[in-house]
Amino acid sequence: MKKVFTTLAISGTMILGSLQSIYAQAEPVIEDKTFHQVLKQRFIEGGPFFMGIILVSFILGLAIAIERIIYLNMSTTNTDKLVGSLEEALNSGGVEAAKEVCRNTKGPVASIFYQGLDRMDEGLEAAEKAVVAYGGVQMGLLEKNVSWLSLFIALAPMLGFMGTVIGMISAFDSIEAAGDISPAVVAGGIKVALLTTVFGLVVAMILQVFYNYIIAKIDSIVNSMEDASIKLIDLLIRHK
Repeated sequence: MKKVFTTLAISGTMILGSLQSIYAQAEPVIEDKTFHQVLKQRFIEGGPFFMGIILVSFILGLAIAIERIIYLNMSTTNTDKLVGSLEEALNSGGVEAAKEVCRNTKGPVASIFYQGLDRMDEGLEAAEKAVVAYGGVQMGLLEKNVSWLSLFIALAPMLGFMGTVIGMISAFDSIEAAGDISPAVVAGGIKVALLTTVFGLVVAMILQVFYNYIIAKIDSIVNSMEDASIKLIDLLIRHK
């Protein structure tokens, strides 16, 4: 009895394997496209006008984002270390030695410190006013071109939606001209409409991530500048 079951099992396995092989040979071979190829095809199908403008918005926005990220990372300073170096310089060589430390240090915090120390001979109040005024200047430099990035974030989906509206108008024109509402008539216009919207939203989402990172980085640097400015005034009060 065991031999019968074993024989049947082996025969069934062989038949099943043969059927699977025949079915696999009968299936049509479908060539898989890479993500890059699909993206390129969809971009071309979306139309050159709106897709081109969306692409330009993405390139310009990405360029501004990269430039701001590099600038902000270069503007980051270890304020605790700088304040410690300033205190040592004030104790050993006075204001001129402290100014030399600021000249040799990069970043907005060192520039603010230098302006405050440079006005120290006019009194503590003048030094404090210089720190506050130059702090506003440095904040403006940190936020430079960020408004353009927010413009491209808003512009990309707007262009996508405009392409959607124009695509739908084209689809309805095709229906009117053909006198038929079959899918073949309206598919082209609807496809263009949806593709421009998708690309516009994707561009806006990517740029929004960079924008949030830049804003968070600016806030961090500004908080560091304000805290360091208070420490500088305290140092000047102790060494006046």
